[in-house]
Amino acid sequence: MKDFSKVKLVVSDMDGTLLNTKGEVSADFFDLFKKLQEKNITFCAASGRQHNSIVSKLDAIKDDIYVIAENGGVAKQGSKVLLSNFLETKKTLQLIPILRTIEGANMVLCCDGEAFIESKDERFIKHFQEYYHSFQQVENLEVTAKNRPAFKIAVYHFDSSEDFIYPVISHLKEEVLLKISGKNWLDISDEKANKGNALRQVQALLNVTKAETMVFGDYHNDIEMMQEADFSFAMDNAHKDIKALAKFSTESNDNNGVEKVIKELLNTL
Repeated sequence: MKDFSKVKLVVSDMDGTLLNTKGEVSADFFDLFKKLQEKNITFCAASGRQHNSIVSKLDAIKDDIYVIAENGGVAKQGSKVLLSNFLETKKTLQLIPILRTIEGANMVLCCDGEAFIESKDERFIKHFQEYYHSFQQVENLEVTAKNRPAFKIAVYHFDSSEDFIYPVISHLKEEVLLKISGKNWLDISDEKANKGNALRQVQALLNVTKAETMVFGDYHNDIEMMQEADFSFAMDNAHKDIKALAKFSTESNDNNGVEKVIKELLNTL
């Protein structure tokens, strides 16, 4: 049995990790959360999703948890903002025309409290609302970007973000942070805006160390936060790179992999 006795902070990615393939959090998790609270263990959700979208999935406990949203673009505890990292407007305006050249790519300008799209693709619009609850459809994202700072640009491709989006913008990897955050999503943000930097901020606020932190993830946008935890778990459905990086593994998101480890954690306390 692993020695989880020092763990004080549990951090979980959402899609592909805490959420099943239907986008649901299990009732079992909410019961386990109460037990974590009783043991004075803090929970943090860390996702590429919009903050509104994350807390809608965890509404019953939203005031009792820490939330890292937009892949580290913003972190909050309740309504209190702990950090925010915006993408430089000049870079945003440089990227939008390049991304428009990618056939089948759909852009989301992720701003504070609201997202903006210019896509007319009804299939994409229906799909993306799962991740962005508050949004506006506009004619020109460049006009919006001049007036609204963005945490990131999220780009969606129905076939593969790794095959069709990344190769077109990989030459910009020294200027911005490029994260393949799922099979279909790629996120572009400020170099400082990643889940690892945001997690370090949360750890400092809580006076919690890497040795006291447990993290769950499944994709490339989880890499930096996995490096900030001695107890890093890759889901069974994780990308091969995450499986290679994580120190431990657990079952898939559809088989309650996160919950099973939390139960193991609680049993050791």
